[in-house]
Amino acid sequence: MRAVRLSEHGGTEVLAVEDVSRPDPADDELLVEVAAAGVNPVDTYFREGSYEPVGLPFTPGVDFAGVVGEVGAGIEDFETGDRVFGTGIGNAGYQGGYAEYATVPGDRVVALPDGVDLVEAGAAGVVAATAWRALVDHANLDPAEYCLVHGGSGGVGHAAVQIAAAVSARTVTTASPDYHDDLAALGADTVLDYASDGLVDEVLAASDGGVDVVLDHRLDDYLQFDADVAAPEARVVGIGENDPAPGFTNDGAARSKDVSYQFMSLFNAPDLRVPLRGIAHLMDIGALSIEVARSYDLEEAGEAQRAVMEDSFLGKLVVEP
Repeated sequence: MRAVRLSEHGGTEVLAVEDVSRPDPADDELLVEVAAAGVNPVDTYFREGSYEPVGLPFTPGVDFAGVVGEVGAGIEDFETGDRVFGTGIGNAGYQGGYAEYATVPGDRVVALPDGVDLVEAGAAGVVAATAWRALVDHANLDPAEYCLVHGGSGGVGHAAVQIAAAVSARTVTTASPDYHDDLAALGADTVLDYASDGLVDEVLAASDGGVDVVLDHRLDDYLQFDADVAAPEARVVGIGENDPAPGFTNDGAARSKDVSYQFMSLFNAPDLRVPLRGIAHLMDIGALSIEVARSYDLEEAGEAQRAVMEDSFLGKLVVEP
């Protein structure tokens, strides 16, 4: 089979397509014929070596969707030919989804309803499961609450907008003006320009004086902002940052309102299948769609990883083997 491999850590030039033996699933694994693999920033971190070490040579790609080709002896929930999707294979020592086939642990994969597109599902894993864990599991977002989603045009952001809409929350999001109409179509009640000089006042005006939940993907930029726009007893969920040392300029804004902060990583989930099943349901009923901005073949994996870190687009990028 053909697979993207890296034999050393480095830039996109270390990625190469190679002919390798098709893997055999262990007892607790499925062999999946990959239809699509999402391209995520985390894939580039493993390539660079800035995340936990992985054995080399290595195939990147934490997300996948496809059709079961073989079932491990200990797997009882799946059969050959089943449509599946999931996440978490391109880390913790598992070979990733940028390949024609991948072996997938049974606890990182769920069944995909027949009406859901495989390519769209291949892009869903990390971003939609992160949004679900943040808003549903950690923030306990309720109907009619105000929810602020920073960066609504991003992978996590555009999924979060739709998940918030699915629970009937009132969603405020920020993005470049190029994406405002798209995000309104996805369910955002208010879309604001993230570069506006008066953004704090605009968020407060759009949320009757303060938001109940914040999903923040850049804590180093917005930690203080979140406190300033929070309603009393608001919940802020932080999923990432550019600078690993974010800080307040005035933490009194948070303390005075008893704001709660939860910093999370998707892969700390007790069972990844729980958010994945929720995502599959929302996609099946048309309440969640993953916007695929561009698709790449295996030979273009390096360009896809460059683009995910440098380009502006709505939604997700995928590799289709």
